[in-house]
This record gives sequence, C-alpha cells and structure tokens, in this order.
Amino acid sequence: MNETALYDAIFKRKSIRDYDQTPIDSNRLEEISRNLQSLKPLLADIKTEFKIISPNQVTRKINNNAPHYIAAFSEAKDAYKINMGFMLQQMDLYFSTTGLGSCWLGIPQPTKEVKESSNLEFIALMSFGNPKETLHRTSASEFHRKPLSDITNIEGANDLLEAARLAPSAVNLQNWYFTGNKNTIHAYSSKAGFLRSMVGGGHFPVNMGIALYHLKLATEHFGMKNKFIFDPSKDKSPPKNLEYVATLEIEQTS
Repeated sequence: MNETALYDAIFKRKSIRDYDQTPIDSNRLEEISRNLQSLKPLLADIKTEFKIISPNQVTRKINNNAPHYIAAFSEAKDAYKINMGFMLQQMDLYFSTTGLGSCWLGIPQPTKEVKESSNLEFIALMSFGNPKETLHRTSASEFHRKPLSDITNIEGANDLLEAARLAPSAVNLQNWYFTGNKNTIHAYSSKAGFLRSMVGGGHFPVNMGIALYHLKLATEHFGMKNKFIFDPSKDKSPPKNLEYVATLEIEQTS
C-alpha cells in the first residue's frame, strides 16, 4: 500500500452505502486478498484472520447491500479489538485510494457458517465494491466531527491530531481524547457504560484502533519516528472518567 496515498485519503474518504452490485473481477479481488494478508498490526502477537465473503453470507443487511464484504476475526487477547480497528482501517483507506467504496458495519453479521469457519472471534464486518454514489468528500468541512478543542488539550500537534479527528467511528460517537504534548500523545476512550453499549459503545475499542492508525500515519507522513507503548503510568495527569488506551511516543524531525 502507498502510505502517502493512504494519508491523503484520510481527508476525503467517506463511508459508502450505495454500491453497484456487479462483482469485482477476480484479478482485483486477488489483489485485495494480498493486501489483507499484508496489513500491519498494532500488536504483532495477536492472531488475526480476514475472509472476503459474498452478500448471501451476510445477515441483517440494513441499507447496505454490497457485492463483497470482509469478515475480520481475531484471537481474544488484551487490546485485540483496538488492534483490529488499527488493521482494518488500512483497508478502508486503501479502497478509497483505488476507486472502491467501503464502510465499517455494526449491525450486519456474517452467517453462522462463516463465523464457525474460523477458530478466532468475529470482530468486524466491512462492505466494499464499486460505488454508485460520489466516492470522496470535496473538503474536510463535509466531515461531521467534533472540533479539536473537544478531543484534545495538546498544543502544537494539530497537524497530527487532525488526522485522528477525522477518523470514522461507530454511530459517529468519536469516543477518543488525547493528552500529553507533541512528543508524547496519550490516547483515551470514553467509557461505554450500559446504555451507550447498546448504541455503538461496544465498538469503542475498534474506534480507538482506527484513530490510532490515522495518528500513526500522520506522524510518518511528516517524517517522524514513532512507537506505541501501553503504560498508563506514562501520563502524570490522566483525565478523569476516561479509559487509557495507548501512548504514542514521537521523535520530532530536526
């Protein structure tokens, strides 16, 4: 994948829900399959599996009939849903760079047979195909997102945090918050709670993985070395009522 193109896609991608039902040709599907096998994990020790499945292998499709879907599975370990969001968002951006539409899905599910075909836990579903609607936004103003001041108290890192701000999330809940400084960014999530878990809150960890991938891609776009660590003690003034997710340590360019 071309990471420059992936970064550029952050600022124009959108979730596609209206597709041409014509299946993608086999050569292109093989290319997509190869890209699925080369996704970069946030945590390398977690086993994952991705399956390209057809519409008749998906149930509860609500206003999202696509010719193809990706079913994502993972070993259940610490931060495994965050890891999946981090990985599968690479495909969301990749599709946007190659003229295909895609959409993270919450309600639709793979059939029982698809779920039982993997030894891993089903985590997420993504639709993809040729779009029947406009593929890209014309400007960042078309995103319905919280302002930076609502998702961070960091000064001097707007170029990085803007990429995270524009990340997609289940029901557009945007459950992320960032503290620290331009060299050390701590990522936090809202707590789902019982009621919120019923409406998108169960996807909070996946959402965080998506935002973390955007953040990492932005640091690399600006030529910065970076490393994720998982140590809440790194933040000496953690915000109240939020859950620690990860810390991104950044080496600034000279």
